[in-house]
Amino acid sequence: MAEATMAKGAAPARLSSGYRRYALMVLVLGYTSSHVDRNIMGILMEPIKADLHLSDTQLGFLSGIAFAIFYATLGIPIALVADRGNRRNIIAWAIAIWSGMTAVCGLAGNFWQLALARIGVGVGEAGSSPPSHSMIADMYPPEERASAMAIYSLGVYFGVMIGFLVGGWVVVWYGWRAAFFVVGLPGVLLALLVRFTLVEPERGGADGMAPEKSDKPLNFQTGVTIVKEGFHHLWHTVAVRHVVCGVTITSFVGYGGVMWGPAYLIRTHGMSIGEVSSYLALMVGIVGGLGAYIGGRLTDRLAAKDVRWNTWVVAWAKLAVVPFIVAFYLTGNWPVFHIGNHGVSILWVLYVPISFLGAFYLGPSFAMIQTLTPPAKRALASAMMLFILNIIGLGFGPQFVGILSDFFNHSMGMGNQSLRWALFGTSLLNFWAAAHYFLAGHHLKKASSETKRA
Repeated sequence: MAEATMAKGAAPARLSSGYRRYALMVLVLGYTSSHVDRNIMGILMEPIKADLHLSDTQLGFLSGIAFAIFYATLGIPIALVADRGNRRNIIAWAIAIWSGMTAVCGLAGNFWQLALARIGVGVGEAGSSPPSHSMIADMYPPEERASAMAIYSLGVYFGVMIGFLVGGWVVVWYGWRAAFFVVGLPGVLLALLVRFTLVEPERGGADGMAPEKSDKPLNFQTGVTIVKEGFHHLWHTVAVRHVVCGVTITSFVGYGGVMWGPAYLIRTHGMSIGEVSSYLALMVGIVGGLGAYIGGRLTDRLAAKDVRWNTWVVAWAKLAVVPFIVAFYLTGNWPVFHIGNHGVSILWVLYVPISFLGAFYLGPSFAMIQTLTPPAKRALASAMMLFILNIIGLGFGPQFVGILSDFFNHSMGMGNQSLRWALFGTSLLNFWAAAHYFLAGHHLKKASSETKRA
């Protein structure tokens, strides 16, 4: 695949600025819904473990691989259809499916029933992000794309916030089954909003490019060929390869932390579900959301002067956050800060920069994948990036932490401290992720210089 031509100042065809803001808001709501339904497992792990008598390895499977393997794999064939068909309709059906299956999770009576329901959530969510990324790229020109993608990525942080806050307090009042019903069923209304209020944007319009059309029918052989070309693009476009590696490692650490963070605070520090859900919702939703937005805006501003900042902003954020993560996991039950009549643990003070800096990566990463891919293949490129990211990050991140925690507990006798060291060890992978983002910036600069000489 050749890199997409970036046209400066190109305006999206036939779409007003007001409509673009509305459409982006609706897509953010969809992405938020997906992360509510995906991440609510994190706050419900302890009551589910007690009720269904599960191990940490089984919980890691339910929160990771059971969801990720179908979510990531089905994203590719759905993206093939999205690159040729109506992306809006695909997103609407996806929201309806994952919302319904989230509600079904509340009916599970054992491990395997809950695993099948979680698989159903993953099947639904497979049809959301790739076509959404493609639609956003066709609504916003390259110089605004990181900011638009950063706004879209707010759905991650809003979703975790709502999932933890609503899920945490519903489980306190009504039990973990009711939590799945409360967060799942409203998504059906959102699916109708997407279907009947959004329009399909013109492909390539934001890049000043004529829409690409393929005369080849979409069948198995054609699909395999297109997918091979897509993976070739991700691997042989060096800057893209490093972005994919960086975002995958970051997600491996991040999903492990999000899914197991509540259990760690409850087990190791003796916090209540209500306290954990409230504080984590505040930190991830507000502080993380602010970090995602500022990371995207900062990237667009600095990249206008030097293209390397498209990935270097993320690289520096990855390095800056490590000391705070280390302190967070190595901190014991230290004294609290007193604000008025309320005591605030130093753990929550440390979590502010962790949430803020840790959120910088999604917008710039998604934007670079879209910008470096031809418009007619953007949904596919996004799906393949998400396939790699989610199989490794979402699939094996929580699973790895669960296995490591059981190993430290049973083989090394660490007891409630086992989860602390499992999470601490994986957090150090941020150094590896930062290296890939620095290398991506170097190759972006090299490619930009070669383009100018040509």
